[in-house]
Amino acid sequence: MNFDLTPEQDQLRDAVRELGRKYGHSYFVGKAKAGEHTTELWHEAGRLGYLGVNIPTEYGGGGGGITDLALVCEELAAAGCPLLLLVVSPAIAATVINKHGTEEQRKKHLPGLADGSQKIVFAITEPDAGSNFHRLGTVARRDGDDWLISGRKVYISGIDEAGHVLVVARTEDAASGRLKPALFIVPTDAPGLEKSRLDMEILSPENQFLLYLDDVRLPADALVGESLDAGLPALFAGLNPERITVAAMGAGTGRYAIEKASDYTATRKVWGGRSIGSHQGVAHPLAHAAVQVELARLMIYKAATLYDAGRDLEAGVSGNMAKYAAGEAAALAVDTAVQALGGAGMTTEYGVATLLGAVRAGRIAPVSREMILNFVAQHVLGQDKSY
Repeated sequence: MNFDLTPEQDQLRDAVRELGRKYGHSYFVGKAKAGEHTTELWHEAGRLGYLGVNIPTEYGGGGGGITDLALVCEELAAAGCPLLLLVVSPAIAATVINKHGTEEQRKKHLPGLADGSQKIVFAITEPDAGSNFHRLGTVARRDGDDWLISGRKVYISGIDEAGHVLVVARTEDAASGRLKPALFIVPTDAPGLEKSRLDMEILSPENQFLLYLDDVRLPADALVGESLDAGLPALFAGLNPERITVAAMGAGTGRYAIEKASDYTATRKVWGGRSIGSHQGVAHPLAHAAVQVELARLMIYKAATLYDAGRDLEAGVSGNMAKYAAGEAAALAVDTAVQALGGAGMTTEYGVATLLGAVRAGRIAPVSREMILNFVAQHVLGQDKSY
């Protein structure tokens, strides 16, 4: 059992940390409050090769794995710049296209995803079905050689800054007549595709949208893979990378909050010249939060290592556990940091309350803590399915 990163991963972590600190949380907050995107950071990360670390070298990537991308997500978040589209575009879309797309799709999309010039977002969640693909109402049907897609999607991140969206729909299997999932690469300017921005109580430069698809016409090659048989494997291919990188972003956010609070409590003196951090009522909650974040990090990199080794079933269990642990730890760390700073914790200047909405959302999305507990109860503990 080896807990050490490779020399290349150590260098990647240090370089990404330096980039994140170059921009910092004030940049992130400023962009969010101005209704702008973190375009400069994204393009610089792409130019330096950080967005494509998990994409094969023949398509312009770094040839690494999800472990490498998790490092990027964590270190940018630890610098106060948690970029949600790292999860959506490099982790989900690039993985799905690389593993299950056609060679033409890989050549068309992966180089742009690797250098940051292209973003592909992901649309599975629906107003009525949530993310339960068994009940999705978005349907794709044949029309000659083309496809027509109709339906609605909700909580779709960043479609206003992406050229394509990976849409999960249901199609009819001609052989069995049964509906089965399929993924389509849809241009965001396609006729019949409309979006409506959702007002969210989350301070983020990445926006959420409701999508309407009204007979969106697509060519045959918009279907991910060579046939409809690729649909279900392609859908599941994105789930483990999503959970692992979301967890890494949460752990990085927790680290950021604890560092901010620890710096403050170590120097803030109000009672007899002693720092407030010398009091156990202040120090112990921060120490407890630090323990929880570090435990989450261990599960994150266990899950990433299993995934990169091709052990998908084990990675599925560890990835869900990592997402659960990091979601809880990040929320605890930010809340504890706010409490330790007192009134200062609620100001924009000190940069911790600005993360409250995001870490609370991390206990809900992309899969809720309750559904993870259902998964663990059923698949680890052998209990009957409860839903």
